[in-house]
Formats: sequence, structure tokens, C-alpha cells
Amino acid sequence: MSSRPYFETVKSFADVPITINGVETLVFLEASEGLVQLFDLLGSGVFGFVQSDIKGNIGERLLICLGVRAQYQTDSLHCSTLENLLISERSSQDRPGTGCLIRLTRGLTFLCRALQHMQNDPSMELHVCFKRSYDEVLRHHHTFFVRSLAAVAVRAAPYRRDFYTRISQGAPVEKLDEELARWLSGLDVIVKRLKEFIEGEGYGRI
Repeated sequence: MSSRPYFETVKSFADVPITINGVETLVFLEASEGLVQLFDLLGSGVFGFVQSDIKGNIGERLLICLGVRAQYQTDSLHCSTLENLLISERSSQDRPGTGCLIRLTRGLTFLCRALQHMQNDPSMELHVCFKRSYDEVLRHHHTFFVRSLAAVAVRAAPYRRDFYTRISQGAPVEKLDEELARWLSGLDVIVKRLKEFIEGEGYGRI
């Protein structure tokens, strides 16, 4: 078994460059793709609809939109940062990248909050962390039917100790906590920045 915890095997959000022009798109997408794999460790039935939406919005699949990666590949010059991607679509009637980035930011915020709850309270079980995060971030965007699905998905979350075993991948818990804290700190900075820009400039609501 690997001696490196999960968060050392994927691109960390702490390593995503943020310049005067914003969050660098390509490195951000790489970090986001690593995050999608985290849902596999939670189990295939846990928040599958969130995982699918994140995958589609990154651009691995064409689900309901072109995806952020597809938009970047179409016009990398004007989409070098996430903020520039939004600005480049401001005057367009069709804004595929904007819609995807808004939904992606919601999904990232949801997972960030859940894992922050997990780290901040060592006694809190994972399903409680995700339920609290869902109520804070996603619940008000969903219909009653989707909320019902979410309630079932939350209960399918693994026990905290089992999840830690999966993401530690044989490494000491202390090492995992250190890398997770760094990863979450980087993600928190990015999602807060995107929320402020998206809502402040009138692109949508996170």
C-alpha cells in the first residue's frame, strides 16, 4: 500500500497560481480533476449527482454544457484565468463556460465545507459533515426531489475512520491531516475568491 496520503498524489489547490489577472485555469482544472477522484473513495453512491456535475463542468464529459476545459481549449488566450474566462463571455448570448464555472464552484465549495467540518470537529461523523455542508451550499439550489436524493446520499457516507483509512493510504494520520489542511486552505481561498467575483460582477449566485 502507498505510504503517501491521497492529497499528496493529486495536484493541490494550494499550488494553483493566483496572479493579478486571477486563478490560472489550466492548473485549477488539474486540481479539480484530482478532487473528482475523491468521490470514488467516498463510495459510488455518495453524491453521485454532484460528482457527475463536477466532471461535466470540468469538461471530462459533455453532459449539459461544454465545460470549463472545453471553453479554455477553444480560446486559451482569453481564458488563461477563470476571471478572464468569465469576462470573455460577458457580451455573449451563450455563456457555456460561465454556467459551468458557477456550478463547479458550488460543487467545490460544498466539498470544501464538508471536509473543513470534518477537520474542525474530530468527533463529527462524515454524514453529519456532508449534511451540514449540503444545507449551507447546495440545498437552496435544488428541488424537493433532489433534496430527497441528497438526504439518502448523505446517509451512505462511510464512517469517518474508514474514510480516513482510504485517503491516508497507509500514511500516518498526522501526515494526512497536515496535507489535507494545506489542500483545504488553498481550495478555500479559491472558492471564496470566485464567489466574490461571480456574485460581485453579476454573473450568478453560488
